[in-house]
Amino acid sequence: MHIVAVFTCIERAGGGSHVATKKADGKLLAQNKKASHDYFIEETYECGLVLTGTEIKSLRAGKANIGDSFSTIRNGEAFVHNMHISPFDQGNRSNPEDPTRTRKLLLKKAQIAKMLGQAKQEGYTLVPLKVYIRNGYAKLLVGIGKGKKQFDKRESAAKKDAQRDIQRALREKQKIAR
Repeated sequence: MHIVAVFTCIERAGGGSHVATKKADGKLLAQNKKASHDYFIEETYECGLVLTGTEIKSLRAGKANIGDSFSTIRNGEAFVHNMHISPFDQGNRSNPEDPTRTRKLLLKKAQIAKMLGQAKQEGYTLVPLKVYIRNGYAKLLVGIGKGKKQFDKRESAAKKDAQRDIQRALREKQKIAR
């Protein structure tokens, strides 16, 4: 009986350290899968998100969509538009009324200036790529992307298909060798 209690204490101690390492990892909440199909992503920036009320609880529940969202820079500040965060189910009056409201992005001035310079080039735009939690804070990964033409999309699809065929052939060859 005494030994069981010792094992329980060790288990709890291990569980506490596991929680600390898990908190440092970034938990992916939403991803813009179409961005890599429509844009050549050349550089990415990690931005903090300014959220109000119960939006962080909705984010943690995975009720976010960045498929139609885009980013802009106005007056030296970065914003994300059309990012949909559903209202929290058990929320109260602090739930925002508009789920697609414009949200401010937290970046350093030097990063904003660099992003603005790159985005002003012909054909470049700011594309939200992922929303995730890092160290307890909501983060948005924004990429500088250049739009793909139709033939570029076909070329990318052909490369993916060729890579998939190579991987399939290697797997089959390994199965035969065993």
